[in-house]
Amino acid sequence: MSFLDRQVLVDGVRLAYRDRGEGDPVVFVHGTPSYSHEWRHVVPHVEAAGHRVITYDLLGYGDSERPLDRDTSVGAQTDLLLALLDELGVENPTLITHDIGGAIGQRVAVLHPGRIRRLMLIDTVSYDSWPSATWQEIIRARLDSYASMSAADFEAMLTRQLTMTVADEAVMTGDDLRAFLAPHRTAVGRTSFFEHQVRHYDARYTREISDRLGEIAIPVRIVWGREDRWQPVSYAEKLAADIPGALLVVLDGAGHFLMEDDPVRLTREVLDFLATP
Repeated sequence: MSFLDRQVLVDGVRLAYRDRGEGDPVVFVHGTPSYSHEWRHVVPHVEAAGHRVITYDLLGYGDSERPLDRDTSVGAQTDLLLALLDELGVENPTLITHDIGGAIGQRVAVLHPGRIRRLMLIDTVSYDSWPSATWQEIIRARLDSYASMSAADFEAMLTRQLTMTVADEAVMTGDDLRAFLAPHRTAVGRTSFFEHQVRHYDARYTREISDRLGEIAIPVRIVWGREDRWQPVSYAEKLAADIPGALLVVLDGAGHFLMEDDPVRLTREVLDFLATP
């Protein structure tokens, strides 16, 4: 059974989501190559702590709709998140964000001040930190050939990608690896990976707000895995310097998916942050 158990129509598209608990609202926003499954070890504890917790799959990801003709860039996903909050009647939530979810969180905080109460950035993309040089070259010159690779070659490629997300590669094996591969194990899923995710890897969505990060006037906590192979800790330090009052926490022995490497410590950081006045 999916971690998510509800669906809602927002701006003409179907989003899969989970909405549990009462109290101050908290919204979890995942990254790539991922979906809401990455929060499975954290969200139940936040729900149990007395918060209303909304977890959802971005458009084109996981169990949400994968439309042929919709923009699924970070910019469009930002607008869709705000529409989802309106649809669910969620006011002034805390956002807990990861990877490209963190780009969405930064854009909400800068472009829509007053919509959120707090922001946590977990191993997020920022500035010019994404996509990698390899993905830039693929997007520029080889995306169509990559999108037509065989199912076996695709799974091998995505397995290599997912293995790089953790500090301890033994963490991303067996059932856990299969769960992250699952949304992409059909022809539609493979096409969606390139059309809804890779094609929209574009740093302009973070670069265009980078000189406005100093305008953020809500509590911000930045949590990072020291062994992150995709987003170096230097970007975390730059974010902490540019966002007024931001607190930086670096976790040893954790990589880009620190919710896989150290879910207990991450959960502790989330709950502590939510207790911040």
